[in-house]
Amino acid sequence: MLRLPIAVYLIWTILPGSAMAQGKGIRFWNLTTATISNFQLSPAGKNEWGSNQTLNDKDKEVDHDERLRITGVEPGRYDAKVGYRDNRQCVVRDFEIRAGAVFSIADKDLKDCNK
Repeated sequence: MLRLPIAVYLIWTILPGSAMAQGKGIRFWNLTTATISNFQLSPAGKNEWGSNQTLNDKDKEVDHDERLRITGVEPGRYDAKVGYRDNRQCVVRDFEIRAGAVFSIADKDLKDCNK
């Protein structure tokens, strides 16, 4: 049997376990009827918008029924600014994001839309 260097052994044994512990993380599920091109989050009621989360996607947009990995956000209550290709922008207010869970937004959730 070949002896593996300690570093290789640690990578094989420790990293898969830590990756499994993280799971898939927080994800957003677009249940609106259009493709989202901008998605920003703010702590509920604060108007402190974070970065455009759609940049986490390969094509930088979130199609209908597509899920998007959300980064840099802790569990809690949030508002979302949702932007579309036609420059329409809407807000969704005061919803909960849970650790390791999927949250969704549908057309009925969109408020304060403008173009």
